[in-house]
Amino acid sequence: MSLVRLAVSALLSTSALAQNALQSRDVDVLALDGACVALKHNSSFVVRDATGGYTATGSAATQPFRLQRTGPETYLLYGTGSDFVATRPAAAAAAGVVVQVPGVVQAPAAGPAASWRLTAVAGGAKVLLTAGTGKKQLAVAALTGQLVLRCAGTPFVLAPSTGCAAAPEADINISGTPFAGTDAAGQVRGLADLHGHLTAFEFIGGDIHCGRPWSPYGITAALVDCPDHGPNGTTAWWENLASGAYPNGTHDTVGWPTFRDWPKHSSYTHEAMYYRWLERAWRGGLRLYTNFFVNNAALCDIYPLKHNPCDDMASVRLQAARIRELEAFVDERAGGPGRGWFRIVTTPAQARAVVAAGHLAVTLGVEVSQVFGCGLVDGAPQCAEADIDAGLDELHALGVRRLTVCHKFDNALCGVRFDPGLAGSLINVANLYETGRFWEVEPCAPGAARDNTVAAVQLELVQGPLRALLGPHPPAALPVYPEAPHCNPHGLTALGAYAVRGLMRRGMIVDVDHMSAKAANQTLALLEGAGGGHGYAGVVSAHSWMDPSYYPRVFALGGMAVPYGFGTEPFYAAWKAMKAVADPGYLFGFGAGFDTGGFGAQPPPRGGGDGVRYPFRTFDGDSEVERQRTGQRVFDVNVDGVAHYGLLPDWLEDLRLVAGADGEAVVADMARGSEAYLQMWARAVEHAA
Repeated sequence: MSLVRLAVSALLSTSALAQNALQSRDVDVLALDGACVALKHNSSFVVRDATGGYTATGSAATQPFRLQRTGPETYLLYGTGSDFVATRPAAAAAAGVVVQVPGVVQAPAAGPAASWRLTAVAGGAKVLLTAGTGKKQLAVAALTGQLVLRCAGTPFVLAPSTGCAAAPEADINISGTPFAGTDAAGQVRGLADLHGHLTAFEFIGGDIHCGRPWSPYGITAALVDCPDHGPNGTTAWWENLASGAYPNGTHDTVGWPTFRDWPKHSSYTHEAMYYRWLERAWRGGLRLYTNFFVNNAALCDIYPLKHNPCDDMASVRLQAARIRELEAFVDERAGGPGRGWFRIVTTPAQARAVVAAGHLAVTLGVEVSQVFGCGLVDGAPQCAEADIDAGLDELHALGVRRLTVCHKFDNALCGVRFDPGLAGSLINVANLYETGRFWEVEPCAPGAARDNTVAAVQLELVQGPLRALLGPHPPAALPVYPEAPHCNPHGLTALGAYAVRGLMRRGMIVDVDHMSAKAANQTLALLEGAGGGHGYAGVVSAHSWMDPSYYPRVFALGGMAVPYGFGTEPFYAAWKAMKAVADPGYLFGFGAGFDTGGFGAQPPPRGGGDGVRYPFRTFDGDSEVERQRTGQRVFDVNVDGVAHYGLLPDWLEDLRLVAGADGEAVVADMARGSEAYLQMWARAVEHAA
């Protein structure tokens, strides 16, 4: 069946159920999602008027509305003019309306002001519509027929209609049934992304990230630019700084329906993991995904806009709540609790069952700079062993099973692996703010593992944004660093070793990325000596933030190492290098850490040579993939790279092509990624038991 026929079939199925809900004497307001209706008052129908509002003066149902569910008994009314029925105050501000239209307006985007609670009127097949932003109800003005808001509303008939526009949404553009089951050996199949940030829309104060992965009000509310980006993105200083476009970068700030400049593979702040794009990745073969709750208190202090607390652990708790809300959101659209494709798991057995059922197993991790409040100020730790025990117990109760011990800044647990470049210059100054010192550097021993090279601090470029941290005056002396290669002299502290042992006792996974070379060496030695010298397998390096010379030790423990989600050519090279040092005593499955949402660039278009030809088959052969469409934008991995997360299947197909004769082998290893991770995780849990 073609994609168009599939989409039409699904729409008709949903609409048919909703239309049936209109036929009973008392309207079933819980079952109207997708219904096509006209609003009727007495013998007149509601129609659009020239003032930007609505009147109940039509003699025919010329303005049908698509009902789009936002919650129990609440709906959007989407018209044929690509707009929503909304209350006037909020809609007028959003649309830039100057003339104050009485009552309601035609709003181009949804939100609380466009959500209406439907209450059935007993015995009359009519409903009252209460505004989502207050207690007033939709009514008809007696003299003019205009729709207005009153304390006591007018009952309306929801008349079954035709000609409704489809509710705004991103397309999937993959046809076929997602694969499920296990092979003859009882192993699951599926791609594994071991490092991502679905909940980053709440980090660093909640206003540095533009958009969010879902909204009960739909895509027009979810995929919006940051308000502080200004016209053409000229004031988006962090977006431009992080992506290398500082200080003169610009971008088109319009989201739905055009998406001219974002999402984009090189954008750091715009939402790239909208849930429909994530669904497309799942339908294309993704079966295991690790979501990291991420935050950075110092960058939160820098950024002037915020509505969330900057404290790392407060952000972790908030994001833990949000990921559960997303699971419930997907469930609700699939028919109820437990029925969605997005399943949060806390044990290897749960994850295996979810993947075998053909769903997406979501594991949880934490990647913050001061986990458990373990900051470092002038060399003094800001936490104790009791804080670590209480923190690990709290994370475990939240469902977290993986921890990045240090991130971006030195903390009381370990020294950090430096960030290079201009962004590293900013983070280095923030390290001064957090710890009382710039990053400290020593020359690396000949032939030893090394950290990233530290750039000279460029205060003249970043001083403006940093005034919130350091005030109007720069530090008296800037650090002077030796010739590269650079190493952080700070390794794993006694408190850090205590935290690693605590992770092992709980069967949790130690993420060694972002540790300094010295700290990673000490952590691996601690893991290697665990269990009477048999070693602890629960160790992961998931996005190329560790010296590659340590990969053989990770594999020898039975752990898992995968690279950052690079462009397909460097990723293919990384696969060859890492497979060559893998331990033959363990199943080799491969994956990636795309770091989507975490201020990391995504794979760019490859360019040159033969690219992906659409349509193509997913790696299992059961589904067909077309170019992805969101609004007016059609995405092509050959042109756009991985502009958003939904292009993961397209990236995998390009990887197969780039690998040439190794194409089937690399895809087979990627398909074993979920199984390899689950086996590693099970070994960690067994060790703890």
